[in-house]
Amino acid sequence: MFQHSTKLRVRYGETDQMGYMYYGNYAEFFEVGRVEMLRSLGLTYAGMEADGIMMPVLEMNCKYLKPARYDEEITIKVTMAKMPAVKIHFKYELFNENNELIHVGETLLAFINMKTNRPSLPTQAFLDKVKPFFE
Repeated sequence: MFQHSTKLRVRYGETDQMGYMYYGNYAEFFEVGRVEMLRSLGLTYAGMEADGIMMPVLEMNCKYLKPARYDEEITIKVTMAKMPAVKIHFKYELFNENNELIHVGETLLAFINMKTNRPSLPTQAFLDKVKPFFE
């Protein structure tokens, strides 16, 4: 299992009239969390795309427990509980500044070969970076 946390502040343009983060923006927070998780391992989306692999989202689930509010710094905790294969699964927990759990979610992404547009295993470089967390 591998976990990583990132902090991100709720910006004014991400909120609704009540000062709550608009529900559609949680997907962007998920993306920031998983991109930073991969970056912490020395992996980038740009690098994977240069290697011919893209990672579209297949599924997303989320549960809103409490609102994220304008100007709050949100902690995005991302967990990769299983070794990736053709698909990679991420779990998310978002915490407010009082360390209260305000949101939980999951995404399922696939590794796609950009030349064939077919499912693929991740690159060996990717597997080498994540494998130590699952031994």
